[in-house]
Amino acid sequence: MTNYYCLVTGLPELSLEDGKLSYTVANFKTEIYPQLSKGDKKLVDLFYLKFDNKNLLALLKDKEAAIDSSLGNYSADELLSVITSLKEETVPDKKFPAYFYEFAALYLNTPEEERWPLEDKLYGMYYHHSMKCNNPFVAAWFELNLDVNNILAAMAARKYKLEVAKVPVGDNSVSEALRSSNARDFGLADDLEYFEQLVRINDTVDLVDREKKIDLLKWNWMEDQTFFNYFTIEKIFVFLMKLEMIERWVALDKEKGNELFRKLIDQLKDEVKIPQEFRK
Repeated sequence: MTNYYCLVTGLPELSLEDGKLSYTVANFKTEIYPQLSKGDKKLVDLFYLKFDNKNLLALLKDKEAAIDSSLGNYSADELLSVITSLKEETVPDKKFPAYFYEFAALYLNTPEEERWPLEDKLYGMYYHHSMKCNNPFVAAWFELNLDVNNILAAMAARKYKLEVAKVPVGDNSVSEALRSSNARDFGLADDLEYFEQLVRINDTVDLVDREKKIDLLKWNWMEDQTFFNYFTIEKIFVFLMKLEMIERWVALDKEKGNELFRKLIDQLKDEVKIPQEFRK
């Protein structure tokens, strides 16, 4: 396991100027990412894959689509090669996640008028792929996101009397429970400590407030899960996840974004203090 003593203690002093972040997810990729080990880069690549997902979908819809690949792992030409490989039936390139080919084939073989649900299918494949990584925390982070999204979608479907079984994506125990259970809590309240919190979030009418509450649930989960991580990739991964959240908060609500952003700065100052066990 690689320890990033200097990197963590030297994390950028984040600041806000005119309601905008002076340090961003894009900065992380150009300044911090290159300092990671090869194995840890692969973990962070899982986060940036979601930008590739968006770009792949855009190119499947229109191969001439203008995409921004600055945050993704692959260029437009590389993503187009996935589509071309399928059409020409050549051997898939192993540098791409296998689900790229699986999804592209599904999209191309689905009639245009039936493609509208496929975006959710893509993200289900993405979560499934990311949950198979060899880092327990990162795998659990992606599973948390899958579960939270699935539960809220299932609650909404039930509220509007839609067929709940068709809503969840993925194949883990939570998605299976959502598809099969008629219980009020889908049989999940005893297994998921945050289930009742999701019930309250689901009752939130204001969409911006609802989104913030979802992010705060995830924020607190990350803090709990990495309490004893000091200089590892988990700490850096959490920094990136929080940075992304704050970018969104600042865009939605300057005053609340500033407050939460300063909270992150204060926590980082506390977290980078070297624990006693490392002072040997």
